[in-house]
Amino acid sequence: MTRVALASAIDEAAARDPVLANLVSQAGVIKYRPRSADGPFGALARAIVFQQLAGRAAQAILGRVVDAVGGHLTAEALSLTSDEALRAAGLSANKLASLRDLSGKVLDGTVDFTRFARQSDDVIVDRLITVRGIGRWTAEMFLMFQLGRLDVWPTGDLGVRAGYGRIWQLPEPPAPVDLEVEGDRFRPWRSIVAWYCWRAMDTITPA
Repeated sequence: MTRVALASAIDEAAARDPVLANLVSQAGVIKYRPRSADGPFGALARAIVFQQLAGRAAQAILGRVVDAVGGHLTAEALSLTSDEALRAAGLSANKLASLRDLSGKVLDGTVDFTRFARQSDDVIVDRLITVRGIGRWTAEMFLMFQLGRLDVWPTGDLGVRAGYGRIWQLPEPPAPVDLEVEGDRFRPWRSIVAWYCWRAMDTITPA
């Protein structure tokens, strides 16, 4: 998505609610974070490596994994790298198993990145969660940040729930089932609202 298209999407979302529009004016235009240099496979592998680890430690392990597979993190390269080399990079047994499953499902076509551009968000999520170690939240983050999908609504994300409650000054964060309903008025720009919910945690002082 181009910068102009993203700015237009933000304007469209803000036009749905004056409270959101006020936050957009305070927080400014959001920006996409850079996509993984190793493409969709690299983005998902990174998500697996980073699970339940502090950022710096996870980044160090990921760097060693990339070195172990020869500098480019692909399904093919990972499949040709020994368990011993990957464990020496710092991967736990569970994360190694998850990366092996991801690699295998990409190579056998269960997860086919070449089809994602033509597939709906729901179809992609259903494919991704067949991979060990990838749940719905990880799949939704992939849709938003790697594929640039603009109508993702991660109602299970604590930051989105807390931010929504802070933006609209609710007595407590909405439950996922309630947040699902609240998001309907922002279709097809719910990713935009989710981004601003995260931003609200740094921008808005609790009442």
